[in-house]
Amino acid sequence: MDSDAHVCPACGQPVDTVVRRHKTLGAWVPVWVPGPCRNPKCEAYVDKAAEEAGADEKHQHRTHVTKKP
Repeated sequence: MDSDAHVCPACGQPVDTVVRRHKTLGAWVPVWVPGPCRNPKCEAYVDKAAEEAGADEKHQHRTHVTKKP
């Protein structure tokens, strides 16, 4: 098993652990991965506002395809 604490590969600062989903044999299973770096001096820094805006944008670009009769 991995250690309980994840670190940023660029600066070595501790980062949060986040849960992602992975589909295996038709079922979604959780996968714990390192979260984004919150150190403003790091080259891999991700601002919370930018991350939330990206998540909102990702959901807005979904399109629904309908068949014409």
